[in-house]
Order: sequence, then structure tokens, then C-alpha cells
Amino acid sequence: MKKDIKIVTDGSCDFPKEILERANPDLVGINVSFGDESYVGGLEIDDVTFYEKMRSSAELPKTSSPSPERFIELFKNENHEELLVITLTSKLSSTYSNAVLAKQLYLEEHPEKRIEVVDSKSGSIGVALMISKCAKLIEEGKSMDEILEDIERQQKDIVFYGVLDTLENAVKGGRVNPIAGKIISVLNYKVLIKIDEGLVKPIDKARGEVNSLKKLFEYVKNSVGDVTGKSVTIAHSNCPDKVTKIKRYIEDHYDFKEILTASIGPIMGTFTSEGAILVAVL
Repeated sequence: MKKDIKIVTDGSCDFPKEILERANPDLVGINVSFGDESYVGGLEIDDVTFYEKMRSSAELPKTSSPSPERFIELFKNENHEELLVITLTSKLSSTYSNAVLAKQLYLEEHPEKRIEVVDSKSGSIGVALMISKCAKLIEEGKSMDEILEDIERQQKDIVFYGVLDTLENAVKGGRVNPIAGKIISVLNYKVLIKIDEGLVKPIDKARGEVNSLKKLFEYVKNSVGDVTGKSVTIAHSNCPDKVTKIKRYIEDHYDFKEILTASIGPIMGTFTSEGAILVAVL
């Protein structure tokens, strides 16, 4: 008998519209703040406005994980038999632990429900691709246990890289020395990153946009191997023109099942800065 399973995720997930329409997940908002001004990312501030405000702000915007109460409120309003909650990696946020606490508190009063909370060990479009796969499994009538088993495979199989156009936010956030950040900027170096085991890891650098994107896809190609039947998603931090070029390049050189695009929203955009590109394959 097919179970009534609903997917829930948090506001750090950056969805291509095709996946958002296909999976139709419930979203728990994450707040982003500029000084005393606080917004729920994706609901109370759009991406373009966010990047404009971040560009003019001397300080890095602050993000805050959704409280257990915000998850509990969503659980109360859900009529589905089972809820599958997939969160941003626990190594970057307390969202996962807050969702687990919310589950424990809610099930004390509603033991008849089933809620599974999964640490994606990913973020942004990586989570979106995982949710897309889970939605397909739900459509096929898979059980919660079968889906959880498949998620473990997804966590191992996902390939997720990116290239940062600037280290401005890393400097603002105190993660990179201002002098080192200035040198990298003057030399026009772009930093390549890999999202792996729940962490964002700098892995390489390249000079200029063309060289950095070329190197990015060398990493993607070497990690993916055969792309037949796989989906690729490209996300951008307020630089849609780059995505148009990259999509054309992928179409000319690869045979992916589908190529999707997304905008990097306020939550991940706080980490990546403007001009970043993320590429995820699953």
C-alpha cells in the first residue's frame, strides 16, 4: 500500500523551478539579517534585492537557523501520514539539530505520526537534486525505509563543485585575511570549491573567469564519469549570463538527461558572495 509521504526542507535549498514544481516540498524559512533588518529568505526578500543590499553593506549578513518551534508549527499543519525532512548539512548549520528536537517534541504528543529527519550533508542545489530523487521514489510507491536507504546512496554519489568569483564575504566573515583576499582579487584568481561530507572545501584556484570555469568542469567530468541518465543543475549568485554560457557548453560537450538552472538565494549567497557558480550532478 502506497504511503502518504510529504517532503519538508529548509530555506537554504535553492530550487530549479522544475524540481520545485515536481517535488512540491514544504519549506521552513531561514532568516537573513542586515543589522536590525531581518527577512525570511525567499519569502520576504527576493534574490536580486538581497544581492543589492549585500553589495552595499560593510558587514556580512547574518543567517539564523529555523527554531524548533518553526518546525513544530509546520508539523501541526501537515495532514500527511509520514514526513521526510531533509536539511542543510549539520556541519554548517544547527538546522538539522533543531529539526530533530522538533520531531522529538512533536511525537511525544502525536506518536501515531512518522517523521524522519535527514542530514543532507549538502546544501543549495545539492539538496534540491536529492529532493527530486526522493519525490520520484515517492511517486513510484517506495516506502520510507526504502527512500532512506536510497538517500544514503545519494549522499555518496552526488558530485558538487563551485567557483567563487570573489572572497569578499570570506574576508568580511573573518575566514580569510584581508591582505590575502586583496592579493587574490588583484591577481584575478577565482577559488574552486568542493562540497563534500557536509563541508565546503577550497580545492584549487584559476586565473580569470574562462580558466576557472574550464577547470571547474574538469573536476566535474573526472568525478562523474558516465553522465548518461544523470541530471546536472547549475546555480548562480546574481550572474545569469554566466549560466547561459555554461549551459551552452554542457549541451555541446555532455549528454546529461536534463540540465536545470537555479538562483542561489540569500542563505547560501551569504557564504558564496555575488558572482559564484555552483554545479551539482546526481
